[in-house]
Amino acid sequence: MKSKILFVLAFLLPMAAFANEHVKLDHAPIDPSNQVSLQRGAKTFVNYCLNCHSASYMRYNRLQDIGLTDTQIKANLLFAGDKVGDTMTVAMPKADAKAWFGATPPDLSVEARARGADWLYSYLRGFYRDETRPTGWNNTVYDKVAMPHVLWELQGQQVLKVNESTEEHVLVLDKPGTMSPAEYNLMVADLVNYLVFMAEPFKERDKHLGLLVLAFLGLLFGLTYALKKEFWKDIH
Repeated sequence: MKSKILFVLAFLLPMAAFANEHVKLDHAPIDPSNQVSLQRGAKTFVNYCLNCHSASYMRYNRLQDIGLTDTQIKANLLFAGDKVGDTMTVAMPKADAKAWFGATPPDLSVEARARGADWLYSYLRGFYRDETRPTGWNNTVYDKVAMPHVLWELQGQQVLKVNESTEEHVLVLDKPGTMSPAEYNLMVADLVNYLVFMAEPFKERDKHLGLLVLAFLGLLFGLTYALKKEFWKDIH
């Protein structure tokens, strides 16, 4: 248990040191009730994020909650040898990941709860070319980030420039990717939507349950009040 705590702290401390806490975050246009968006986000997560980042508290069969069947999960989202009941883990040895990136990629199971949707949305759109960094990439939200821009072929390459009129640093698309900026933003929104779901997979269900409980309590209150009036009418 002690080793696990130290392992978590080893990630949180560097992240706290390098994260830019003063950057203006963009609003993440997500909809946790949109199952099509969640399904697209799950596909992006498996194809791009799960190569390095695990989600060890999430099982593939939880994707049934966003409208996927076991057959669809097996056909589109499982790697060879994985089973629907397995957790989302990666085969990359931690030692290799640390050697390549300078830090072991963190588990993303509850990253949305730790960072927030706006942070993730801004972060995934905030990469730019920086030849001073080991990976050749930096990020406006997370300065000196160790993670390379794995989505650069989709987004293209951005550069950080100074706006002469406002003297603020702005991102400029220097080399377009296979997606337009609008398409890339939508893809990132879907991915963030899925990360939010993964962090709290029962949140939407609990919301509906809470509304049903409130409706029941309202009905019970009405019946109780009517019974009270009927009981006391002869006395008053």
